[in-house]
Amino acid sequence: MSNSPEWVIAALEERKKQALFRQTVVMEGAQVPSVQINHKDYLAFCSNDYLGLANHPKMVKAMYDSALTYGVGSGASHLVNGHNREHQNLEEELADWLGYDRVMLFSTGYMANLGVIAAFAGKENGIVQDKLNHASLIDGAQLAGAKMRRYLHSDLNSARKILTSFTQGQEKSTILATDGIFSMDGDRAPLAGLAQMCQQNNALLMVDDAHGLACCGESGKGSMALEGLTASDVPLLVGTFGKAFGTAGAFVACSHDFADYLTQFSRPYIYTTAMSPAIVGATRASLAIIRSEEGLMLRHKLAANIAFFRQAVSQLPIELGESETAIQPIMLGDSELALRVSDTLKQTGIWCTAIRPPTVPKGSARLRITLSAQHDFEQISHLVNSLSSAIVTRN
Repeated sequence: MSNSPEWVIAALEERKKQALFRQTVVMEGAQVPSVQINHKDYLAFCSNDYLGLANHPKMVKAMYDSALTYGVGSGASHLVNGHNREHQNLEEELADWLGYDRVMLFSTGYMANLGVIAAFAGKENGIVQDKLNHASLIDGAQLAGAKMRRYLHSDLNSARKILTSFTQGQEKSTILATDGIFSMDGDRAPLAGLAQMCQQNNALLMVDDAHGLACCGESGKGSMALEGLTASDVPLLVGTFGKAFGTAGAFVACSHDFADYLTQFSRPYIYTTAMSPAIVGATRASLAIIRSEEGLMLRHKLAANIAFFRQAVSQLPIELGESETAIQPIMLGDSELALRVSDTLKQTGIWCTAIRPPTVPKGSARLRITLSAQHDFEQISHLVNSLSSAIVTRN
């Protein structure tokens, strides 16, 4: 018998009626394409481990070695005594790779976005955001109590109109925040146009490139590199390690002055225990791979897998999103339909979770197919054949 308040039970029942109820599943073993869930074997096509580094032997060894030297826990925040040599080395290596003055580590990408927005945006200057930005960017503005306006997705005219109205008569710069690669659609933000717009309007461009860094661009430098942008164009760059880097944690790349400012005013940075040094050691090994010939080969393999998948799916009457990245959304619209298709795929040995509101806008439920450099063409062909049976035959 439940002792929970009636309003809690009612809210849960309503989610179930709307086909929006969520549950955790337990995966056995490492993060690889062939997984076991609930004691059954599947091919997974929903992981963000785009380069297949999460189980890389060099990173496993680096994590072990780092733990032997520095321990597992950092013990304190960066500003107390939790910032050790591993943290400092990773920050310097990332700054060198990306061409920024400084890099600051955060425990998660969510905290990095909260920390930057809460420090730089407020009631007196506000923040402008893309309609489809990640929840952490939206939440950051709300928790900061900042004035926030959202422009139509990737629409430069809409962004310009809102940004211009925000910046008039302000001494403190407005923040314009956008995903680099949008997490549910896989499309790219028009960063070059946004950067020019910000420079013309005394605004600071903030890019969350969680899904672009390491796996997009010839050198893996993400969305900025795809449009030829540098640190001067994007003053605030947020990246995460939980996607293509294959570990966990996040960082902010910026100027010396901005790093000093965040050190004083970013509460998630000041008051949170620093990343595990063991994870930092693994991330340093990941960065070394990403910058190496092996990293280049993995990006080429990922690109080949994306092209192969899109060509194969183009033969089917399926609404596939306009994406050239590892994120390949198949639009279904109805949440119940998305769940049914996902369940049908499981019967053929494919694991791909249905994505439903509020993660995506109402009426845009989908399968969020994600590809990895570890997938091979045979596995992708099996996915496409399974999609043909699960989606096409529903009509």
